[in-house]
Amino acid sequence: MSSIPLMEQYQKVKKRYPEEIVFFRLGDFYEMFYDDAKTASKILEITLTSRYKGDKSVPMAGIPYHSATPYIRKLLKAGYKIAVCEQLEEADNASGKLVERDVIRVITPGTLVEDSLLETQDNNFLAALNITKNKTGLSWVDVSTGVFKVAEGTLQEILTELNRLNPSEYLVPENSVSEFPKIIDRSKTSLSGSLTSFPGWAFDHDSAYKSLTNHFGTAGLGGFGCEDYTAGIGAAGAIIEYLHRTQAEPSSVESSLATSGLKHITRLEPFIRTNHLMIDRSTQSSLELVRTMRGEENNSLLAIMNKTTTGMGARLLKEWILRPLRNIEPINQRLSVVEWFLLSPQKRRIIQKELKNINDIERIVGRLGTGKANPRDMVGLKTTLLSLPAVKKQLAAETENPPLLRNIIEGLDPLPELTDFINKAIVDDPPLAITEGRIIKTGFDAELDKIRSTSREGKQWIARFQSDEIKRTGISSLKVGFNNIFGYYIEITNPHKDKIPADYIRKQTLKNAERYITPQLKDYETQVLHADERANKMEYELFKAIRDKVSKYITALQKVASAIAELDVLLSFAQIAQENNYCKPTLTDETGIKIIEGRHPVIEKVAQVKFIPNDTLLDNEKNRILLITGPNMAGKSTYIRQVALIALMAQMGSFVPAREAEIGIVDRIFTRVGASDELAKGASTFMVEMNETSHILNNATKQSLIILDEVGRGTSTFDGVSIAWAITEYIHDHLGSRTLFATHYHELTELALLLPAVKNYHVEVKEWKTKNGEEIVFLHKIAAGGTDKSYGIQVARLAGLPKSVVERARLILTNLEAQTLNEKDQPRFAPIDAKKITPTDPFQLALFQSKPSPVIKMIKELDLDNLTPLEALAKLQELKDKLKD
Repeated sequence: MSSIPLMEQYQKVKKRYPEEIVFFRLGDFYEMFYDDAKTASKILEITLTSRYKGDKSVPMAGIPYHSATPYIRKLLKAGYKIAVCEQLEEADNASGKLVERDVIRVITPGTLVEDSLLETQDNNFLAALNITKNKTGLSWVDVSTGVFKVAEGTLQEILTELNRLNPSEYLVPENSVSEFPKIIDRSKTSLSGSLTSFPGWAFDHDSAYKSLTNHFGTAGLGGFGCEDYTAGIGAAGAIIEYLHRTQAEPSSVESSLATSGLKHITRLEPFIRTNHLMIDRSTQSSLELVRTMRGEENNSLLAIMNKTTTGMGARLLKEWILRPLRNIEPINQRLSVVEWFLLSPQKRRIIQKELKNINDIERIVGRLGTGKANPRDMVGLKTTLLSLPAVKKQLAAETENPPLLRNIIEGLDPLPELTDFINKAIVDDPPLAITEGRIIKTGFDAELDKIRSTSREGKQWIARFQSDEIKRTGISSLKVGFNNIFGYYIEITNPHKDKIPADYIRKQTLKNAERYITPQLKDYETQVLHADERANKMEYELFKAIRDKVSKYITALQKVASAIAELDVLLSFAQIAQENNYCKPTLTDETGIKIIEGRHPVIEKVAQVKFIPNDTLLDNEKNRILLITGPNMAGKSTYIRQVALIALMAQMGSFVPAREAEIGIVDRIFTRVGASDELAKGASTFMVEMNETSHILNNATKQSLIILDEVGRGTSTFDGVSIAWAITEYIHDHLGSRTLFATHYHELTELALLLPAVKNYHVEVKEWKTKNGEEIVFLHKIAAGGTDKSYGIQVARLAGLPKSVVERARLILTNLEAQTLNEKDQPRFAPIDAKKITPTDPFQLALFQSKPSPVIKMIKELDLDNLTPLEALAKLQELKDKLKD
């Protein structure tokens, strides 16, 4: 096979890209060969054929080059990368030689810029993880928008952030796979994106620093605020190196898959963790912030809060939900703008209407930076910029605007010189393709206008020529036609052969006619035929020049996009506040949380019954840990989640679902909710539960908010109660975190008598006796005090368990309670005067020590020195009798 030049050319390409599926351009198709073809035929469900015959046969599968997008999507979803090998010259220009081909781009999950391959409301992150001895670095970029960030911290902090990002693709140094196998394996199971090993030198600080400064054209990184980063710079530099390897260098190749340059990645922004309320992946899932626990977007917090109009706003809203603020001043600035819009509803509606004319210029800029912007993108920019003056007019207030709103207004620069340039250059309704003409407006380029005029006049000349020849020859059926082989011709049917002028040159004989040309027709044909082709080529070159000029506005356009996105999100906050009767929260530096008539923002919208609001008081004295008891279905889980969501929304800068809310700033929200196996990692439900609880106890601070739901239920009752009891004591004595603990273990209510900052609450239940037993109704109201019943059997009856099962359960419960509860219905195993423990005490907990045996007591009291043999025998009999009792 090496003797076939085409296959030799393919093998050279494939050798450079052994892991990728190579799209090898042959005419109108991307062909795949050998194992690539076999793999693609299965995944894409296309026919596997072969090229050449006999022992030279090569497996082959192909897809049309002009409709490759759906096939690319399938391959990426299956975990493959694609190397696009294009023809670098037209076949007509190859002069009999093999057409030159080379890879113009490697398509990977983290490097997409095509709208057709991206979700409008989601960022598409490429991340890099760099683990070093002292620090761990993380960097991430969205190539479609130009967002580029870097962070440093402990391994645990960075892994938490990586999990929160959940990138489409993430890079690690090749040596990390062998040096940190457990970490890499854990990332593979916790992240849905693809892992890419990349050469370790790219993560080296000096190499990475050089890659970054070369890209930005700067002497250093101090201007970005990350000069002192070490591991983080390694990660960021590796990303830039990877992007330069996967994106094409600028070239003359025109392909729908080609990219060239990274002009829109204009800055590296340090991510400072202490500026944000941190939310780990488990909490994100438990609170159903952007997806429900079933993986659905509907009925998540994001779905309820998203009233944005633009894709830019939707992506920013998601970022704000996952990264609320921690500093009061910027939070209050957002709240002030939301309040301003609430007080100006008419302005808000007009602005939102104007925003419907706004295109996703953040992603248009991404395509500008990678050389993929098309004519419609240019018109999209113009339409957006022309809408901004009307928006700014509505934002002009009679009174002084809030500071953040003034910044937004300043960012909404309509860039009139750019708008005017695009308006003069591009037609109002251009095609998507940039090689087929009809893009450039008349009057923009004199030479193009002249060529177009030649084309128009040439076609008119042809019509006149036909009319003149009919008159000259007297042949009324004479017509001038055209085909791709002979060009323009004069066709005369056979009955008129005797009328053929002497200057006609026969070109083709048909069954009933002859075709002729004349020197005059041939001369003009050259002008007419090539005028359209020349015009299209000129428009292509002109458009590329226009695109390059517009690219000089990338930084300015990114500022406009940022202002639009922020405006859009704050408008959305105002709309949901008005629609749902939210209140403006008060943020403080204290550690208390006070919520009056709080509601769950999602449940109140989707519940089929009226939502019952509830109050919450958390402070450092008597209400730091709230133990909420009550049966299933009563609303415990909803209540504790709504407190976390209200705090989170407040720190986003949003109004909140309550009549009144005062939130002491929270640094982290931790949740331990739900039950799930992770069998692939060898972790049972209970192990997952304990892992998550351990994470909380090892990372929470006094400023944290902890949400615990039924901790300990994954094991036996006594084990579960013991663990839940000890966890509560630890949080109380050593962490001091604000905590809401919903539990079925009503035995834990005794902790309120032992620990001064623990307060019991319960969900009210209306209960009465009937001939069928006890009936209950859940009131969904939180009240002070604990409950002494779990109502599990009543709930089981409501669920439809057979009557005999319910009655048997009641009997068993009565017997168990008789053995484990004292006459005051308090647990015998946890007496009020039980000794509390600290981490340095022995493992055996004092509160679970058994009561002393009377037999042992008698033995200890024996006076052996003065005991006669007969008395000893009598005592022995007495002890034996005691044991029988």
